[in-house]
Amino acid sequence: MSAAGLRLQIGARTIATIPRQLLRVGMSLDAALGGDMPDLPPLGAADHGYLVTSVPDGLAITWPGLAFERQRYTRYYVDLAGGEAAWRAGLSGQTRSTMKRKAKKLASVGGGLLDVRRFRTAEELARFHPIARALAEKTYQERLMGAGLPGDAAALQKMLALAEADRVRAWLLYVNDAPAAYLWCSADGETLRYDYVGHDPAVAALSPGGVLMEAALSDLFADRFARFDFTEGEGQHKRLMASGGIDCRDLLLLRPTVGNRGAVALVRGFDAAIGLAKKAAAAPALHKLAKRVRRA
Repeated sequence: MSAAGLRLQIGARTIATIPRQLLRVGMSLDAALGGDMPDLPPLGAADHGYLVTSVPDGLAITWPGLAFERQRYTRYYVDLAGGEAAWRAGLSGQTRSTMKRKAKKLASVGGGLLDVRRFRTAEELARFHPIARALAEKTYQERLMGAGLPGDAAALQKMLALAEADRVRAWLLYVNDAPAAYLWCSADGETLRYDYVGHDPAVAALSPGGVLMEAALSDLFADRFARFDFTEGEGQHKRLMASGGIDCRDLLLLRPTVGNRGAVALVRGFDAAIGLAKKAAAAPALHKLAKRVRRA
């Protein structure tokens, strides 16, 4: 899989992209937990290098060119083999209370019951897709990151092929008979991966995404999977609902060309500037000033 460039980002928002043709090599959760060395396919003539994601801490990759660590994060997961009772017992009391309160609040809007609909077969996924796609078009994942559920025919055919092989689980949450949130996951061996998620911003106050996530996990404890993989990157809901995690980093492995050296210098400078800006914004005086500016 290719990556079209090096993104300069503030949070989820991309400010600019440095054109680089990269081969993206994403390590699976099983590979990261096992400390396996990633398999790097040969670079094409036009490729500038690799973007290797979820490299576990402690695993050293020897590369003759430029090696640059882009980001660090914990890759969170849920141990499904341990059972639902053990998972819930491992959550903090505050998390359990919050989940219960949010589910109760959303159910009260829908007449007292949660309306969660489950999809597994190719026939079921064919019905799921247009509904979830309409939701995806409203989400920040789609608008800011282009990471909503794919809508093109080729992607749909791949999804349906996965479903034919029993490698898909998906859910829709409805509020008053209107779709409010979706979750689409694919299987990688005994691990189910958190691929596409989104909710209607109009009902964001009801926390539909979190409520749907809890319902989906409850289903999965009775399914065939050993783990639920929250994939790369961090988020509060991942951190709160996970039962485990592995510290990982994303690496850029580039050919040692002048253009690549310049691109790495630019990315390093941008990341350093953003880091300084975050520290400065956290200073009490500047924090108060920012509040006064927002109120003005």
